[in-house]
Amino acid sequence: MPGGLDLIFVGIAALAAGVVNALAGGGTLITFPMLTLVGIPAVAANVTNTVALCPGYFGGTFAQRNDLRGQEKRLWTIIPASIVGGLIGGFLLLQTGEKLFKDLVPYLILLASGLLAMQDQIRAWIMRRLSQHHKGSLEKWTWLVTGTASIYGGYFGAGLGVILIAALGLTLEDSLTRLNALKQSISLATNLATAIFFLFSGQVVWSAVLVMAVGSLIGGTLGGKLAGKIKPSTLRWTVVSIGVIVSIIYFVRG
Repeated sequence: MPGGLDLIFVGIAALAAGVVNALAGGGTLITFPMLTLVGIPAVAANVTNTVALCPGYFGGTFAQRNDLRGQEKRLWTIIPASIVGGLIGGFLLLQTGEKLFKDLVPYLILLASGLLAMQDQIRAWIMRRLSQHHKGSLEKWTWLVTGTASIYGGYFGAGLGVILIAALGLTLEDSLTRLNALKQSISLATNLATAIFFLFSGQVVWSAVLVMAVGSLIGGTLGGKLAGKIKPSTLRWTVVSIGVIVSIIYFVRG
């Protein structure tokens, strides 16, 4: 169990993650390494991180609730698939074992960093595709691609938003604003289902959860106030750099 000083570091990391998530995304690349740095095993750190950051998804979904109007039919098929995907991902995580997951961590962090780095390119591709008005919609397959992405979200989660927006842009024809609202809802469903599943795992470090919840809430508020004062691209590349450095450290430490 982390001590008082460790919890202070965890709280600061959560605060930073709240700011980052509000402005650019990728906060997990800050909180997860900090949890392992203070001595929490990798699987327990990932479980704790998922539970602690869950409330933040409510805020994002609530803020874009108006953009979900008229998309109820989509939600009835996509959300159940996302819940199942999150549960599958969470189950796979608990079955992986500490050593194997620890070995996978640097690759997962690199993947998340790469997704974050390509965020602008992915959004540009989506905008090009939406402007072409493709015939023969692939919308009926949206539940499959988002459900598959949610398996990753339940397993690790960092970079899930980028994966989801790409999946939605592949199968749906709509505005980027409405797709982003769907992404928020899917992220909430995936994370909430996984978090509830993890509550019964015995792996949640509750002292860290409480500190992180407060820190991320304060950070999210600060991030909202800093919007427009800090370039999201600058912050995003800072997080990407941190992710790459952290993954190298994990590789070296084995």
